[in-house]
Amino acid sequence: MDSDGTQDARGTQANPVPRARSGVPPMPTEAPGVPPRPDGSAFLAWLRTPRPEALPGVWRFGHRPRAAEEPELIPARQLISGALIAFLVGWLIWSLLWNGYLGGWWLLPLYAMIPDSWASPHSFASVVVVYAYYVLIAVVIMIGVGRLGRWSEIWRRYGPPAWSGKTAARTERPPAPEQDPAEWPQLRAVGAVEAAERLAADARAGLMRDVDHARISRAWQGVRSGRHDLAAFTGAVLESGSAACLHPSGERDLPARIARHDLLTGQVRLGTAADDPRNPYAYRGAGLALGPDLLGTSLLAVGPAGSGKTGTVIRPLAESLCLHALAGRAAVVVVGAAGAGLGPADAYDVVVRIGHPESVYDLDLYGGTGDPDEAAAVLAEALVGDLADPHPGSDSRRSTTVLAQLLGPFRAVHGRFPSVPELRQLLDGAPGPLAALRTALEGSGQESLVRELDARERQSAHPGDVASVLADRIALLDRPAFAGFFDTSGQTKPFSLKALDHPVRVRVDLPERGHADASRMLARLVLAQFTASVAVREDRSLFACLVLDDATGVVTPEAVRGIQRLRSANAGAVLTLRTLDDVPRPLRGPLLGAAGCRMALSGLTPWDGQDFAEVWGKEWIEARDVTDRQIIAETPAGKALHMLRRVITGKAPTQRAVTVRQVERERWSASELAHGVPPGHAVLSLTDVKGEHAPPLLVDLRGQ
Repeated sequence: MDSDGTQDARGTQANPVPRARSGVPPMPTEAPGVPPRPDGSAFLAWLRTPRPEALPGVWRFGHRPRAAEEPELIPARQLISGALIAFLVGWLIWSLLWNGYLGGWWLLPLYAMIPDSWASPHSFASVVVVYAYYVLIAVVIMIGVGRLGRWSEIWRRYGPPAWSGKTAARTERPPAPEQDPAEWPQLRAVGAVEAAERLAADARAGLMRDVDHARISRAWQGVRSGRHDLAAFTGAVLESGSAACLHPSGERDLPARIARHDLLTGQVRLGTAADDPRNPYAYRGAGLALGPDLLGTSLLAVGPAGSGKTGTVIRPLAESLCLHALAGRAAVVVVGAAGAGLGPADAYDVVVRIGHPESVYDLDLYGGTGDPDEAAAVLAEALVGDLADPHPGSDSRRSTTVLAQLLGPFRAVHGRFPSVPELRQLLDGAPGPLAALRTALEGSGQESLVRELDARERQSAHPGDVASVLADRIALLDRPAFAGFFDTSGQTKPFSLKALDHPVRVRVDLPERGHADASRMLARLVLAQFTASVAVREDRSLFACLVLDDATGVVTPEAVRGIQRLRSANAGAVLTLRTLDDVPRPLRGPLLGAAGCRMALSGLTPWDGQDFAEVWGKEWIEARDVTDRQIIAETPAGKALHMLRRVITGKAPTQRAVTVRQVERERWSASELAHGVPPGHAVLSLTDVKGEHAPPLLVDLRGQ
């Protein structure tokens, strides 16, 4: 679980994750209004709360499944009048029986059961039996008319269950030790009884937290899969208890939480499905949550500034992924503008503040690779990926070739890749650096690399050479603000996304203020490095996720292809956009198709809504057409009656005709998405890694 292989920005080989500190860190305190975290005495209740299987995206903690279809709801007036009429019918039947208007046939069973000696004189036993029979007949009549009048529905709607708001909770017995998750039955089953006893004792003493349980469960999964040794695991548990198998940082929780998390299912709650007719009945009123099973198909959220993308979507998801990283389950990279509110620096192991003079960590411009062709492909995507045409043979492929023709010879001569100023000189075609490379290569006998330089010099003489475009783009990073960054001289070794093999928490702050073009270029660089790194990881059981707060100018043809490949690498990406107009028109459909989870926040424009409406498709619904036809009276009495009715009601007598048809309509139209989503709400569709999906749901993002 350690993050070896990453580098300190000051030149010393180091972990980006500080080593564990001595002692157990104190429990962080929460601000008022923040959902409480399960710790102390609340941990056992949290652990034992049922989590039934549910539909994709439903918050499973304490969830009560609902029927798939909405039951027919009888209007209150019709329900009460029907119950009253049923009662009067029952009273009438009993009165007719009691007064003998229906004959004495209903007393024949009574006469058949009692002996003749009871007829006279009347004994106490005979009186009891006779009146018991009367009560039995009355009860039978009452049950019949009660079912007919739906008295049970009136009781549920207006009786004591409705007064208290819910039925009385049944007292449940504590689970048996072999079924109690707090007793760690999975450890007992393989003979690690002492370790299970130590963990159970810490749980009962209030020393265990939800992150501890998730972290130790993850380590136990490693034992079961053969990655870790059972003896080492049990020894660590017996020595440290709930603090065993710590994250390399030594942290057992985040400094603060703003969202509700359930690490047993891996979910973070974003809101509540609105009680709206457009939502399926099974989802209405249920909590909506996301986890790695859904983020593994990637998420695209679109909404204007101020719609809540960062505060209600990005921040909770980043917080959840950081908790998963502390539990050894995930590696997360969060990219956004400096000061965007992506969480405190203490919640991350590595904070790369590009352009900030006090930044401890730097960013590797070449992604930590030693292959010139791979480095050229990633760097070309960052520099000119937004200029590339979606068709093959465009600037992106030619840019990769140009960079490879320079990076390969330079690395062969210097043993490293060029820095930003050096790369700018090579792309500008400065004769001095190219001649020096040629001389060094000819002296070492590397003829193949000399031919690369020859080809570069011939191409640079042609009009329309892409090297000039690359030089203009790399000049955006050759600024005084970035003078201490992207160094490749060997004195500093920047942080590399190759560290995603470990449960690391990374935040990259982009210098958007005054360097908007450079920020977009760096965001493309991080995305390209992320998609390239996760594809070659050795341990894919660790979920990797990139959270990009603003993907403006980041979506390119290669980026879309990379997002499509993340699902098979147990990775995902979370992207936000202010509008789909920030994406080239040919890429909007592929981007929406590559993201399994799509979110349209309130304030969307109609043309953005049209793209969402197309990708969400249509469904068959039952449409009712109601037609009122005026009734024409032909007789004098009918005309007089119609005139009287018009005077009383103010309307002409009409006859209503109802036509029911099956029609195909959009799930959410562009107009509804633009004007029918209330503030603080969003329409969200979900797809998990298994292929199960949820239709577009109206979600209240404020309903935690």
